[in-house]
Amino acid sequence: MQHKSLQFLMLFAGTVALSHTAVAGETLDRIKERGELIGVMDQAYPPYSFLNDKNEMDGMDVELTKEFARRLGVKVRIETPAWEVTTAGNWRGRWDICICSMTANEQRARSLDFVSHYYSSPAVLVTSTNGTPLTKVADMEGKKIAAQQGGSYEQYLMKNMKVDAYGAGPVTYPFKAVQVMPYGSEDLEYQDLALGAGKRIDGLVSNLVTATERMQKMPGKFKIVGEPLYEDPNWVAIDKNGDQEWRDTVVKIFDEMRKDGTLKKITVKWIGTDISR
Repeated sequence: MQHKSLQFLMLFAGTVALSHTAVAGETLDRIKERGELIGVMDQAYPPYSFLNDKNEMDGMDVELTKEFARRLGVKVRIETPAWEVTTAGNWRGRWDICICSMTANEQRARSLDFVSHYYSSPAVLVTSTNGTPLTKVADMEGKKIAAQQGGSYEQYLMKNMKVDAYGAGPVTYPFKAVQVMPYGSEDLEYQDLALGAGKRIDGLVSNLVTATERMQKMPGKFKIVGEPLYEDPNWVAIDKNGDQEWRDTVVKIFDEMRKDGTLKKITVKWIGTDISR
């Protein structure tokens, strides 16, 4: 009986090894064969990713994805599905990489591999200057606070953020509970907040850089409340499919971009300062 069990375990181990071998190299082979890298990101997250005046995707993450593809020797295609679809993983070959300002956390790591930290930026609370604005972070208590559906800010408002294993300290919450208002995009969040705090929402949680960008484009409409809520570590993500060659390739290229100054140059171009640390 023990001998048969041992045979079964050896057979099972061999099957797993073969499965892994079948997956290994699959992503890079697919990209090289079609001559195109497919990157995925948010359509409305300026200055990281957004539609420009020519109706083309533009921004820091877009430029980084193009540079990554150039180093692979292929063209690039950007797709922008709903954020909750991107963060759910199980891409099954639809997309190759997410250089898309994704916060790494425990929940997402179950279906995605976070392979290279490429920048950090604080998360902040934003309110309107009209209506009944929030005056301090603790004012979030019981209020209607918006966040992108499926995003890390929604997880923060639901008090289930776990990012300390990915380059950030433990997250603290200055509220017992808020009314979480999930939105499909930040564009819609800011449109509703512009109506005045207390109308549809009282505030929203966003990235400091994107919040600053919105405030500059719509002067006098919004303001940041108090100090940053927590440090938001952003990582390059790929599908969790066991493709070690693809993982190693992504890490290698980003290490090269970091060492030769390209990563710093692109972040300074779009943000005005080096956030690639």
